[in-house]
Amino acid sequence: MSPVLASVLQLTALVAALALAYRPLGDYMAAVYSSPQHLRVEKVIYRCIGADANAQMRWPAYLRGVLAFSAAGVLVLYLLQRLQGGMPLSLGFASISPDQAFNTAASFVANTNWQSYSGEQAMGHVVQTAGLAVQNFVSAATGMAVAIALVRGFALRRTDGTGRRAGELGNFWADLVRGTVRVLVPIAVLGALVLVACGAIQNFSGIHEVGQFMGGSQQTNGGAVASQEVIKELGTNGGGYFNANSAHPFENPDAFTNLFEIFLILVIPFALTRTFGKLVGNVRQGYAILATMGVIWLGFTALMLWTEFAHGGPALQAAGAAMEGKETRFGVGSSAIFSVATTLTSTGAVDSFHSSFTAFGGGIQLLGMMLGEIAPGGVGSGLYGMLVMAVIAVFIAGLMVGRTPEYLGKKIGTREIKLAACYILVTPTLVLGFTAASMVLPDALGSMLNTKALGAGSHGFSEVLYAFTSGANNNGSAFGGLNANTPWYNTTIGLAMLLGRFLPMVFVLALAGSLAEQKPVPETAGTLRTEKPLFAGLLVGTILIITGLTYFPALALGPLAEGLS
Repeated sequence: MSPVLASVLQLTALVAALALAYRPLGDYMAAVYSSPQHLRVEKVIYRCIGADANAQMRWPAYLRGVLAFSAAGVLVLYLLQRLQGGMPLSLGFASISPDQAFNTAASFVANTNWQSYSGEQAMGHVVQTAGLAVQNFVSAATGMAVAIALVRGFALRRTDGTGRRAGELGNFWADLVRGTVRVLVPIAVLGALVLVACGAIQNFSGIHEVGQFMGGSQQTNGGAVASQEVIKELGTNGGGYFNANSAHPFENPDAFTNLFEIFLILVIPFALTRTFGKLVGNVRQGYAILATMGVIWLGFTALMLWTEFAHGGPALQAAGAAMEGKETRFGVGSSAIFSVATTLTSTGAVDSFHSSFTAFGGGIQLLGMMLGEIAPGGVGSGLYGMLVMAVIAVFIAGLMVGRTPEYLGKKIGTREIKLAACYILVTPTLVLGFTAASMVLPDALGSMLNTKALGAGSHGFSEVLYAFTSGANNNGSAFGGLNANTPWYNTTIGLAMLLGRFLPMVFVLALAGSLAEQKPVPETAGTLRTEKPLFAGLLVGTILIITGLTYFPALALGPLAEGLS
């Protein structure tokens, strides 16, 4: 079987699996977030944290819950790392330095999982399981909660039969706990069993000296890898137990687990469009958002496969494939599919090294993140990012026909469009600002590890641009030629991750509150039919044009210049 045909069959199987899970999972999540009942274990959690799960919140209170919980998470995770040297099960590892501890705490709380360290050489079992793995669950649940709050803002019709009044978005603590207990934990348990059955490890063993095929020996350690591997993909987190991430056989043993992990990355973001349709009372609206996400994802996947199989350049043509930096267990096709899935979501997990992809392949990875992680995007963040872009698209359509724009029965006025505009300006400001600063500071330039001829040119620029694009968009993957474990990059990427995660949430929740206070507008003959293919096409065009106008100069200096040289 040819590699191209094998890739097409894998992609077909993946789409079929996602299609089978779409309706039941989407309907289940809609039921979870609309149920008036609390499980017994949830009631225990509410008592422990002192939360009234039945109290309705307006957007400022909801936002305070998000920020307070996340700030506590940063503090706890920072302290765990700083105190690691004196804790049991530390495997003899020292405490983490202050700047790296801040960077890692910001990374995992912001659902980014940027790692400027080698996990198996720096983090003991307590930090890995009680710190990093816990944040993999709750940071994903936080994103889902914010997305559901925005959906409620669209769906609320003054009173909606749940006791919510105008302006009320639900309860953050209830949404956080339900997303964790009822959605993420059950799927993660089942997924971990699958990975363990396929060969992923799950233990608390210490460091072992093992022999090598070519002679000599090396040290390796075990860990609760399977359980963390599942939630890092399912929650679109991405941080690996080992430095090689999902290219390591302890995390990703074979071709089946590789495809299974891609499925885990995509299943919740795609299924949330069904949840959205159910909650707003029109599943066709969810299908329009799904179609937009699906067209972009499939288009990027096809482009990546073509780019990598074409393996342009004399060196790659002589080798017969663009295999440098890719696992022979997976090959070019699986690596390309995984790469697109992880960069179009906020996952950042890798089964190959992105810096080794062809120049245009690296450009596709960059562009996928620059879209704003919305196709299908991160868990929760992909849906609310796409809905913000839908607001922009409706506004543009309204300008073209001279009609006040509306979406899902809510008018898009001055306040709403200002909030949407602020949302789409946050990450480009962070990415381009920090990249520009890094390219003029000697210490930052010194972190490029390639040869002078390569590192000082377009590929070196791409490494820095990729780092801040990944951080600000909460992706977490990296080009391997950049030493990011320096005070400058630990601090600036840490700030980019926090601001790129929580500033957009401020605007999303403010938008949700504004929409929830409105009376519904009756549909007329002149209302834009946002469930139709025409609107999906308008939305795709809006996303690509906004991203292109924002980032094309930077892409031209990096991957495009390298690919054309």
